[in-house]
Amino acid sequence: MERKRKQILYLVIPCYNEQEVLHETARRLREKMESLMEREMISRESRIMFVNDGSRDRTWEIIRELHESDPIYQGVKLSRNRGHQNALLGGLMTAKEYADMVISMDADLQDDIDVVDQFVEKYYEGCEIVYGVRSARKTDTFFKRFTAEGFYKLINFMGGEVVFNHADYRLMSRRALDELAKYKEVNLFLRGIVPMIGFQTGIVTYERHERFAGESKYPLKKMLALAVDGITSLSIKPIRAIVLLGMLIFLCSIAMLVYSLVQHFLGNTSIGWTSLIVSIWAIGGLQLLAIGVIGEYIGKIYLETKERPKYIIEEVLR
Repeated sequence: MERKRKQILYLVIPCYNEQEVLHETARRLREKMESLMEREMISRESRIMFVNDGSRDRTWEIIRELHESDPIYQGVKLSRNRGHQNALLGGLMTAKEYADMVISMDADLQDDIDVVDQFVEKYYEGCEIVYGVRSARKTDTFFKRFTAEGFYKLINFMGGEVVFNHADYRLMSRRALDELAKYKEVNLFLRGIVPMIGFQTGIVTYERHERFAGESKYPLKKMLALAVDGITSLSIKPIRAIVLLGMLIFLCSIAMLVYSLVQHFLGNTSIGWTSLIVSIWAIGGLQLLAIGVIGEYIGKIYLETKERPKYIIEEVLR
């Protein structure tokens, strides 16, 4: 990409009950943006856009105060809480109308903002999408590290294409965002959708920091829900696994039938209650599991057919 003019950069930060961190986050991002502008890496029209995802605290009031104090801060208010992925998409789709490139990150700044320079450099080298990838998970507990890495491996095993140890810290060009807008699914999993876009991509590695204030907005329950959404949004392998499991059980039943007939003709007609009960419970459990997996997919199809909006923007501060 020929660097003819300084490009406009927007930072998009989804926020949900982030009143404890917003002032410090805004200060740090302001310093980073000013540094990039002074070095003429980005245009003076670049902005920081906070997206309020139906917060119940003073998050939106703080965003408004920041906007009134400095025009570099902009705000997008969703009509209600729609979840991190939808809030992020709402911010990206709003920012792409004004920016040449957009970087998304979390409000707690656990993602290292010092590598923003590398994102921008990769963009000028011709990358339409740049992924922020964690180089290590030293700040995570063993349980968090084990489950997180297992999640990425499971998604890839199931047929989904995701970047290992990448969350939602990424740069996307306006061209890439225009292509992202063509994906209309309601069950949103951006980590799996963005790699489908293609174009030239790059990777920037960084170490994730500890959260400097507030509490994590992604407890185990939400992480599990995200994992289910990721698998069912990107792959049909779970349904295929049920088919294979059903064939295996059918073959086992044929084998047991042959075994029973052989034992009958040999005169061994006693039947074990243990094997009978185990078989009943095993088959019943597998049937319920199969119905649940199929029901999960049917439920997602049901939501997709309604074509409901993924988010509704109530107010934009520009």
